[in-house]
Amino acid sequence: MKNLSFLNKIMFFLNNIAALIFFAALFIPYIAPKTFPLLSIISLMVPFVLFAHILFIIYWILSGFKKQFLLSAICILLAVGLSLFPYKFKSKEVISGNSFGVMNYNVRLFNKYQWIQKENVAEHISKFIQGQAADVICFQEFTKDRALNLNYPYVYEKLNGGRKGSGLAIYSKYRIVNKGSLDFEHSFNNAIFVDILRNNDTLRIYNVHLESFGIKPDSVDLNLNETRSKKLIYRLKKSFTKQQEQVEKFLDHKENCPYKTIISGDFNNTAYSWAYRMLKSNLNDTFIESGKGFGKTYSFNKYPLRIDFILTDSRLKVNQHKNFNLELSDHEPVLAKLSY
Repeated sequence: MKNLSFLNKIMFFLNNIAALIFFAALFIPYIAPKTFPLLSIISLMVPFVLFAHILFIIYWILSGFKKQFLLSAICILLAVGLSLFPYKFKSKEVISGNSFGVMNYNVRLFNKYQWIQKENVAEHISKFIQGQAADVICFQEFTKDRALNLNYPYVYEKLNGGRKGSGLAIYSKYRIVNKGSLDFEHSFNNAIFVDILRNNDTLRIYNVHLESFGIKPDSVDLNLNETRSKKLIYRLKKSFTKQQEQVEKFLDHKENCPYKTIISGDFNNTAYSWAYRMLKSNLNDTFIESGKGFGKTYSFNKYPLRIDFILTDSRLKVNQHKNFNLELSDHEPVLAKLSY
């Protein structure tokens, strides 16, 4: 430390801060948001912090291979070993004639309010889905659109505001023998479920849309004054707290499920969060099992985030996981191929 220049001392100080944030992030998923709501913000920072550690490693190597690079190297190695690194270098794909496909897609009302400069979004989404082998599709921010043309005989929709409203939907090629809604309190978000019959076996499919933070990339103002900062902090605390309430209600419902379970949805949070850890529990994350790359489902100012998930019962094999880049919504669809 004594032999470091003034600039390198500053860099090492920042390096230590990044390391502290990363090590804190290892414990955040075990702390309920209601206990310390603001601590949960760290879970949103993990991908950015890991990227910073890569930059620190490069910096120290270019500075003459200083031993200080070991701090960031340890963080990266831990992230890879604990499946926390946001990028997967290898994928797994198993050819199975007995596999079935589950897709998750937040369609953002099929661009009802022209958020993106593209016409006939519902039609484009229909054509995309028709080209995929998805036997079950879980939609979030779904609304009725006459251009949506999908040949799925079994459908369950739960919309706020009637037929012209929005909400969740599950489309299935397998017969739905039971269905229901969890009806999250004081929220536009929700979770629904269907029990489907496949090869004389009943599967429970949950479609979960957790509370949003209400922060859109195009509305972020970096010039935060005291008033804006307080509003942002209040919004984050409120959303983390609501997510905990929603997850707890969901887990109470899931506890009584006697069937193999698949959880699909937009969690509005990352794989480093308390919400994700509780929902995943002993299930398999299809991206971790078979995905490759960043697994991006949402871009925050061009930074890839994975906030949409498919979690499967450990008695099901994950044969394939696909991410797509369609730019027909603010979210991207994911597709998992599963088998017994």
